[in-house]
Amino acid sequence: MNIEELGNAIIGAAIKVHRVLGPGLLESAYQKCLEYELRKTELRVECELALPVCYESLQIDAGYRIDMLIEGLIIIENKAVERLLPIHEAQLLTYLKMKGCRLGYLLNWNVPILRDGIKRMVCNL
Repeated sequence: MNIEELGNAIIGAAIKVHRVLGPGLLESAYQKCLEYELRKTELRVECELALPVCYESLQIDAGYRIDMLIEGLIIIENKAVERLLPIHEAQLLTYLKMKGCRLGYLLNWNVPILRDGIKRMVCNL
């Protein structure tokens, strides 16, 4: 499966979860259900993955966590907010750079139709 097919599989699973649960829950509930859906298709999913800050020769555990890393390639940041803000986009772009990934998705679960809460982001490393 190439990265675009993987992205499509992730979005399809997220839409399925949102159709069942709807908006209004905490992001942790959506994340657990999305993790379940993706693992059912035998994808490798890592959740709450520690992401240290690297500065010169220092590695600093500053408490940053990637919500989901799929197949070591795609980062998913789950939100349950009124609307996505530029700071959410900056967060995902920074995580993509720090982890060395090119593709990520911001998923805002707090919308009536999930496609309105999906932001695809590409990092040109």
